[in-house]
Amino acid sequence: MSAPPELPELVVRALRMSLLQGYVQASRTETGRLLATLAATRTGTIAECGTGCGVGAAWLRSGAPKATRVITAELDPQLAHGVITMFADDDIDVMHADWSSLAQHAPFSLIFMDATSAKGWPREEIISLIDEGGMVVLDDFTPCPTWPPLDHGRVDTLRLDWLSDDRFTTVDVMVADDTSVLVAVKK
Repeated sequence: MSAPPELPELVVRALRMSLLQGYVQASRTETGRLLATLAATRTGTIAECGTGCGVGAAWLRSGAPKATRVITAELDPQLAHGVITMFADDDIDVMHADWSSLAQHAPFSLIFMDATSAKGWPREEIISLIDEGGMVVLDDFTPCPTWPPLDHGRVDTLRLDWLSDDRFTTVDVMVADDTSVLVAVKK
């Protein structure tokens, strides 16, 4: 647990919206604290693929320096417009669009995406959006102590590809007993 144990006000608002919407796919607090810490090291533009109710974007904005741009895209119109309204005064750019449209705002110093989104977007396209020294953060992995990494008894090819790509220095960080996050830094 990192300090302070209280959640940033921006995150509390996004979590409240998630609760009201019945949206259960929000970024976990453990992942959020890691996102805020990583965002604190970034300048330029940070992107999030898939806003949901804005919890991940709130964590990124909570950690990022003031001059760092935070942009996020959400395809679901109800969620996107709710988050646009919620973040109207919070220096977070919310797009009602498919998250692949974020490419027009690249390059990014950090891009945050869940593993499901990453499976549907060619890795080379993701890599092309990242500055040298930039980070790709992928969440929602099941922790695995073996090599090669497994998921439900099969080789986790997405995780294996990121961990073994020599263009990146990558670590699999267990943020809770049941979830891990990949942090890949472009060389």
